[in-house]
Amino acid sequence: MQDAAASLDDATLSNHPPQVKMSARDVRVFYGDKQALNGINLDINANQVIALIGPSGCGKSTFLRSLNRMNDTIEGTRFSGTITLDGEDIYSSKVDPVQLRARVGMVFQKPNPFPKSIYDNVAYGPRIHGLADSKAELDHIVLSSLEKAGLLAEVKDRLHEMGTGLSGGQQQRLCIARAIAVSPEVILMDEPCSALDPIATAKVEELMDELRRNYTIVIVTHSMQQAARVSQRTAFFHLGDLIEVGETEQIFTNPGQALTEGYITGRFG
Repeated sequence: MQDAAASLDDATLSNHPPQVKMSARDVRVFYGDKQALNGINLDINANQVIALIGPSGCGKSTFLRSLNRMNDTIEGTRFSGTITLDGEDIYSSKVDPVQLRARVGMVFQKPNPFPKSIYDNVAYGPRIHGLADSKAELDHIVLSSLEKAGLLAEVKDRLHEMGTGLSGGQQQRLCIARAIAVSPEVILMDEPCSALDPIATAKVEELMDELRRNYTIVIVTHSMQQAARVSQRTAFFHLGDLIEVGETEQIFTNPGQALTEGYITGRFG
């Protein structure tokens, strides 16, 4: 019954033309004198997973970090171009980067729980952003975030134990719960499974498919198999350029660019 409901949801989603959640136009990023991105134009659709693929150093993580202004924290970085979230320029002087990062959350390559309890890891964001008016409200946010991250059943009797004591896969799902707790609209994932074993990876991938019903997800991955499994669209980067973007199935079975085909078939990368 659940599978039928899930496929119904997918059918419902696919019957409507995708809504653009974030849009990048002529995005260029420099680290000192080195140009890392060369005028990227890319639309990110709501309620989809888009995978950014390409060889190391091609600019995909730089682009990902541009989507919530994480590059601002790196000295000597310069940005030009426009990135919008629901039509609003995120690099406008009116936009507070801290508030932006609540709307566009991030999950890093290596699980990085705070040295606090499982409960306090998830409660941290709602506390600093003033999202809960009472302990009961905070409890609800924490428990529902852990539930959405597929972790509650495993930790419900251990909420006051240290988050750092969990397994690697559980720590990564705790970091996803922490990101979800502030009700983001977009979740950025920078190679979220590269430090995980295959079983933990499968759980995180399943989770991404569930989460896209409520969130927009952008994932950087070195694994083309993972991109094929989890994403609806794929963007191929090479040497700071966006070479091709399209439906994942099309990119992997019938790419339009020789460079894309060369990377996907393993001729380089």
